[in-house]
Amino acid sequence: MNFNSKRISALINLGDYLRGFNKNDPSYSDLQNCVKKAITINGWFTQENIEKVFSNWAMVLEINKIKKWISLYNLREIDKPRNIALILAGNIPMVGFHDVICVWVSGNNAQIKCSSKDKTLLPFMTQFLEKEAGVLAFSYLDKQFENFDAIIATGSNNSARYFKYYFGKYPHIIRRNRNGVAVLNGKETKKELEGLGNDILQYFGLGCRNVSKIYIPVSYDLNFIFGGLYSHSKVIENVKYANNYDYNKAIYLMSEYNFLENGFFMIKEDKEFSAPISCLHIEYYSNELELQENLKINKESIQCIVSNMQIEGKINFGSSQRPDLWNYADDIDVLLFLNSLI
Repeated sequence: MNFNSKRISALINLGDYLRGFNKNDPSYSDLQNCVKKAITINGWFTQENIEKVFSNWAMVLEINKIKKWISLYNLREIDKPRNIALILAGNIPMVGFHDVICVWVSGNNAQIKCSSKDKTLLPFMTQFLEKEAGVLAFSYLDKQFENFDAIIATGSNNSARYFKYYFGKYPHIIRRNRNGVAVLNGKETKKELEGLGNDILQYFGLGCRNVSKIYIPVSYDLNFIFGGLYSHSKVIENVKYANNYDYNKAIYLMSEYNFLENGFFMIKEDKEFSAPISCLHIEYYSNELELQENLKINKESIQCIVSNMQIEGKINFGSSQRPDLWNYADDIDVLLFLNSLI
């Protein structure tokens, strides 16, 4: 692990640091203050969800996983680091951190434009890395980017068109809306369905990897899905979530849609991949050949597939929000992209 050893060691140390996080430990007071500020800024962020993010990154930033990730590439020391512009989303805590650490381990520098909804946690993490490695590699901007060599931008379909127009002449990765989906066959265990509940409602369902649509066989009993969601019933205690639930339920009732609900969540038959907050779309399939063709046709709308069936690229129930370092958003290899700029 000679390539950028200081930067990689700093990343490993960050994993160790997050692994020991305790909000009541005075040694973590600075980070906990950032957590409190993040919660104040964004009503969707909670102490529990932020701690879950820390825990997930602690598991990912483990020395053997980092070594495996780096070994997949022919990375080399850079004489003159490139300046990479990053436009990050803010739908869930630290959602853009993977792009940040890709720039870090590639040996480049990043000009970062955080979402206004998540602007305290990431600066803490990057300052930790810089201090550990004795390297300055990050700057945060509120104004326009200047003197950058490439850009990685994540946003909605509308913002992606804007990014493409303004930044298309630069080497770029521009991401649009995608959603997680699940495919069930009726043979799922109780534990798998509880994992599916996490895939649906962790972070209130706001992430691009959260399952917002499920393919189910004809005559599937939807009570199995509701059963897997039951442990998340306290989401309704969040004011923003409750307001969305009430609003979307009213829309469904006024529109006379057929839907089922359990007091905190709704299920509706719909072919769309993106579902409103507190809602899940279902689509029936009659045979697996038809299903596979549907998934293939709509692959540009799908971020990940959760299933226990024989489906290419599928992941296990309960793991949608725990991608490994080599699992890239939209299946676009960011480190390979950055390495190609040298």
